[in-house]
Amino acid sequence: MSEIKNISLKKSWETLVKSSFSGQDLQEIRNFIEEQKKQGKSCYPPDNLIFKALDYCDPREVKVLILGQDPYHHPGQANGLAFSVNPGIKLPPSLKNIFKELQDDMGITIPKDGSLESWAKQGVLLLNAVLTVNAYEPTSHAAAGWEKLSDSILAELSKTRENLVFILWGSYAQKKAKLLDENKHLILQSAHPSPLSSYRGFFGSKPFSKTNAYLKEHGIEAINWSI
Repeated sequence: MSEIKNISLKKSWETLVKSSFSGQDLQEIRNFIEEQKKQGKSCYPPDNLIFKALDYCDPREVKVLILGQDPYHHPGQANGLAFSVNPGIKLPPSLKNIFKELQDDMGITIPKDGSLESWAKQGVLLLNAVLTVNAYEPTSHAAAGWEKLSDSILAELSKTRENLVFILWGSYAQKKAKLLDENKHLILQSAHPSPLSSYRGFFGSKPFSKTNAYLKEHGIEAINWSI
């Protein structure tokens, strides 16, 4: 029996999405990943890290949600947190640009390592819309059923919480804005930090200072964005 069959959502997240994402939905995703592995594919992140973003905090502890599309697809990169890589891993181009904007926005020195765990521990949910991927095949798990889960998380957080910050970078993420209530939350949208689009509105968008200003305005402790 492979590890993936033992992967399950934390009870708090399972409860949050139960009206729109079932145990059977998760089993179908497991089956999809199993089939990929049977075909000799390597799947990222490792099975025990698939739900890492959700394991860091319960739904009531989320302050900010940064939405990615799917995990990095090169060996050693994906660690279960959107845009993050483990210490010692070369910074991917999008993450480099995130750090450049962080420096320009907040005056924070660009870190050498790309782990965003310190953000996750403060209630920044670094969620990919699709939680797994085949090696060297971006969006290869788009049909697995993950978006049913991530859409449910977005919609239910929007419905059950107030004064969250949703950060949507790029056209893919921005399509999810329809799931969110802009009257209850701050929704920050800009170009994606990818080198292909970063100069079309990502640089200068100041998502980090805008997030903290909003949180403070609503009596919520700001995020320490230092890595």
